[in-house]
Amino acid sequence: MTMRMHVAINVTELESSLAFYKAFFGAEPTKVRENYAKFELEDPQLHFSLNVRPYETRGVLNHMGFQVENTEAVLQMKSRLQATGLVALDEMNTTCCYAVQDKIWVHDPEGNAWEVFYTKEDSEFESARVSGDESVCCVTPAVEQNEQSECCSVTVSAAETTQSTGGCGCSSK
Repeated sequence: MTMRMHVAINVTELESSLAFYKAFFGAEPTKVRENYAKFELEDPQLHFSLNVRPYETRGVLNHMGFQVENTEAVLQMKSRLQATGLVALDEMNTTCCYAVQDKIWVHDPEGNAWEVFYTKEDSEFESARVSGDESVCCVTPAVEQNEQSECCSVTVSAAETTQSTGGCGCSSK
């Protein structure tokens, strides 16, 4: 399975961050929107995104993950994680970060979000769901045991995930 490391950070102002990372990486971004930019680097293999979001309470790190080559690789990783006792949340055929993706999420003990995703196609929309005036990219908040995800209405228990009324293309186990 081929994987590309993914790191997403929060920024308060896109243009100055874009200028810095263009110079730092020596590369142009592969996607730029009003509140988002993405670099897909080959050396090192890195999928790096900038998300315009306030971060006073959550910090600059948005989430980390791995971009994989297809949906089957996402599902293979999900099976491996579940075999080790980790609960993985599905988001199949969801729109997030201006792309249609199949993905899963897990959270470490400190609440840091990790995703494994496959990008199926670009999208003109940031997210599949809009909360008020602010769009929400799915499942980045840490989901604790038996806590409801704001985005996908997924109830999580130690042994399973179930879907009640998904708003982001989430699916159950």
